[in-house]
Amino acid sequence: MNEPKLAPKYGTAAARWAGIGPYYGMFPTAFTDRAVDEYTRPGDTVIDPFAGRGAAIFSAATAGRPAVGIDINPLGYVYSNAKLKPVGYKAVIDRLGLLAEAAGQYRAIAETLPEFFHYCYSPPVREFLLAARTHLNWRRSNTDRVLMALILISLHGKQGSALSNQMRQSTAMAPNYSVRWWQEKGLTPPEIDPVTFLAKRISWRYVHGAPQTSNAVVYLNDSLQYLPRLAREVREGKRDKAKLLITSPPYHNVTNYYYDQWLRLWLLGGPEYPDTYASNCYGGKFSNQYQYRQLLEQAFAKCKPVLADDAIIYVRTDQRESTYRNTKAALEVNFPEKRITEIPRPMPPQSQTKAYSRGGAPKRANCEIDLLLTAR
Repeated sequence: MNEPKLAPKYGTAAARWAGIGPYYGMFPTAFTDRAVDEYTRPGDTVIDPFAGRGAAIFSAATAGRPAVGIDINPLGYVYSNAKLKPVGYKAVIDRLGLLAEAAGQYRAIAETLPEFFHYCYSPPVREFLLAARTHLNWRRSNTDRVLMALILISLHGKQGSALSNQMRQSTAMAPNYSVRWWQEKGLTPPEIDPVTFLAKRISWRYVHGAPQTSNAVVYLNDSLQYLPRLAREVREGKRDKAKLLITSPPYHNVTNYYYDQWLRLWLLGGPEYPDTYASNCYGGKFSNQYQYRQLLEQAFAKCKPVLADDAIIYVRTDQRESTYRNTKAALEVNFPEKRITEIPRPMPPQSQTKAYSRGGAPKRANCEIDLLLTAR
């Protein structure tokens, strides 16, 4: 499959909403658009058991395909469902106004936040974020979920382009390191009215309205626990079998999705310090090869009952031996009846392997690889 030519970057509603989710994803939307078009027909079901920010599910939904994704990280859930189930502009702006009214109640609490937050955000921003953290019911309300996603995008990044002091947009650095760095550089948090700042960005997002999507959703859950439920729904005739499984599982020993996104997870109700996040197989960097292999084998095994016999399976991984070998083996164990075609893909600039590999990535890591499984 050839990579598609890019359409005008922000010329449609789908294009403006597709990029929601500023952390490293392995599937550019242009790629998933092409994959869905090539390997499915309108009405075919698409599944992604490691949905991340939902690029594949969004591509399916905007192309008229029912789709279901699962992700264990709350950020993926918020980002994905915000663009899959967007609400009208007025509803989001009205909710923003209610947060503005509530923010003043958090002045005293904002002063008690750890030192990092004082260096990162001005007092009005801290108060607003505490109001958002308390009042936005992102688990149950579509309006609150959309607004939370749009706040999360701007939570940290380049000074002047985000609510924070100078930071990366993709990941949040450790608090102590950040404070020392800001002190050395003499950087102070920008004096920003968060409501005015966000209102402009919400208006930009809605210039072409909200995208039209099919029946698609991403569930907040562990795939190993939720896939059996989907299988039961298939057996009961409540859900069609999927014609395309397209996914990019977490890469072995690359990044800790929880630690690297600790500040955004704080806004979703998580702890104030990143060190409290678990470092086990599911919470950490998937560094234990045995656990990593078991995760992949079990996840693909639990996908089988929800797949049509002639389903296409498209898995992106990197070519480092620890990731590539375990991913391919897990697929071979579960789908011996299918032919595997390997397709090398040069890594994009925004690649988590390039960003997080320690001590210099081997040459093979400069290329990702797609594993395409089709009927023999």
